[in-house]
Amino acid sequence: MAQLDIRDLSGRIMAGERRALARAITLVESRRDDHRDAAAELLEALATDREALRIGLSGTPGVGKSTFIEAFGCMLTGQGKKVAVLAVDPSSARSGGSILGDKTRMEKLSRDPNAFIRPSPAQSQLGGVARRTREVIQLCEAAGHDAVLIETVGVGQSETMVAEMVDVFVLLLAPAGGDELQGVKRGIMEIADLILVNKADGDLEPAATRTCADYAGALRLLRKRAQDPPGFPKALKVSALTGAGMERAWVEMRDLATWRQERGHWQARRRTQARHWFEEEVRQGLLARLAADPDTRKLMTELGESVARGDTSVPAAAQQLLDRFSR
Repeated sequence: MAQLDIRDLSGRIMAGERRALARAITLVESRRDDHRDAAAELLEALATDREALRIGLSGTPGVGKSTFIEAFGCMLTGQGKKVAVLAVDPSSARSGGSILGDKTRMEKLSRDPNAFIRPSPAQSQLGGVARRTREVIQLCEAAGHDAVLIETVGVGQSETMVAEMVDVFVLLLAPAGGDELQGVKRGIMEIADLILVNKADGDLEPAATRTCADYAGALRLLRKRAQDPPGFPKALKVSALTGAGMERAWVEMRDLATWRQERGHWQARRRTQARHWFEEEVRQGLLARLAADPDTRKLMTELGESVARGDTSVPAAAQQLLDRFSR
């Protein structure tokens, strides 16, 4: 990446230039030390009171997340809103590569001048989001987007990490898909603000109605959260194919956000999230320093071999490494 003029780049991002936004995202996602310094400087320069509604979306495989996001995004841009879509793709555990095909799957939305779609690889990051997703959200807000949609890798217990960076968390389900979530639904349902049963059209509509009723009943059994107005969390039917239920889903998201803003929950939630990501950045930085120190890497290799032979227990070996690093 050529030498950057941070002031010029920040000005063009604030003016809503898509190319400048794309370049800034590449910068914040870079792992190079000089790029990390430049990214920090850029984010400081973009400190602004612009706020978008941050919406996290997760769901089971085949539920139609990309189809829903395209239909939902097109509805919002049709209302004159600017929408950013951050789609996190799973990375291969062997090669580290990702397909990054979301722009292909959202062909109509990708051509919309009021929409910005950015796929990112999850790499080794757990939690359904990429390492720098939160910083990318801040860039999209600075660029003037009204809503930022974060599509996670796919449903699972670790998907709850996305709740640490969004204002509204939406779980997408397929009709009659209850069994798919038996192993994970408790954790993810406890953080969901809305459960949307997709594909509520044609022959699947009766099944979608039953599934929606089942989950509405299940939600009533969960412990009431202080940041929720009466009736939340709730389950609704939608159809990405026909558009049915989309407008109501948007109204519910907006009303929930407004209720939380008026009672201070929105601001408190964002402060807590900022503190969480500060601590996460410190943890990741410490791990990076451990990996960068030659003596520490050598000791880690030796201890790893000792653990593999059964000469040292895992806790004892880890404590030796940490003791050495702390000195």
